[in-house]
Amino acid sequence: MTDRSTFDTNVTTLTRFVMEEGRKARGTGELTQLLNSLCTAVKAISTAVRKAGIANLYGIAGSTNVTGDQVKKLDVLSNDMVINMLKSSFTTCVIVSEENKDALIVEEDKQGKYIVCMDPLDGSSNIDCLVSIGTIFAIYRKTSPGAPSEKDALQPGRNLVASGYALYGSATMLVLALECGVNCFMLDPAIGEFILVNRDVKIKKKGNIFSLNEGYAAYFDPAVTEYLKNKKFPQDGSAPYGSRYIGSMVADVHRTLVYGGIFLYPANSKSPKGKLRLLYECNPMAFIIEKAGGLATTGKEAVLDIVPENIHQRVPIVLGSPDDVQEYLAMVKKHSAK
Repeated sequence: MTDRSTFDTNVTTLTRFVMEEGRKARGTGELTQLLNSLCTAVKAISTAVRKAGIANLYGIAGSTNVTGDQVKKLDVLSNDMVINMLKSSFTTCVIVSEENKDALIVEEDKQGKYIVCMDPLDGSSNIDCLVSIGTIFAIYRKTSPGAPSEKDALQPGRNLVASGYALYGSATMLVLALECGVNCFMLDPAIGEFILVNRDVKIKKKGNIFSLNEGYAAYFDPAVTEYLKNKKFPQDGSAPYGSRYIGSMVADVHRTLVYGGIFLYPANSKSPKGKLRLLYECNPMAFIIEKAGGLATTGKEAVLDIVPENIHQRVPIVLGSPDDVQEYLAMVKKHSAK
């Protein structure tokens, strides 16, 4: 049996990986520095999540955030951790967080050229029952001249330099999408490093799982209702799709990436503009899925093509295996023609 008590010098750590990619791109090293700072924040959040019950970090913090969700104690802690690491990295100029009403403009003497939009603790409503939660981030370059402002964050997802998410589940995994593709890193607690475990990840062309909250079935559009009926009761003799829904976007999207299939959070009569936020939930996930060979749509247009109007804008989203998403789009087209 191989002795794992010592560090294998042949493994690729996240630090090594981003340095190598930065060297290939002949970059300045600023993005590498930014990603390393995010990694440090993710490690700290992972530790906090693991001991949340012991440290009395469960429960609400007694407020709601700008999008109307109850703020949990871990939300506040995670938000502070990420913001402090980003500011001290000297690589960012604007930070958008789900937990803050306005964009944060980094102090002039600490500014860099990047903009980070993030959900510091996605799925936090599941904290108390130990369901997998995560951190989502999207990274843009500042493209306009002059002093940074909130408007600098209002870029379409096509402009993304990088995006990713950390999943705090049975292990802590960080999935990172760059121009070179999607790569998965798992945190080794013995050495405190993220280790590359899946290189150049590609989603299956077609899956056999659908994922959405069917508790809203009474509010679904006819296209969604018929699409689901076809998945459950296929008329072509194929096997029905399985239903899997966790209620934590990071966990549901990660399963979709790994196993294939389709994740849906469409618009409905109760939430006609959708519920998930464009800048720090939909865009980063859409970027990851597209880089892995999948598709991400609102039902009317590609998520990454939307030009944001405000930093907390909500949009519908359907993403996953390309054949499954195309089938959904065909159903939407069928009903819109009626």
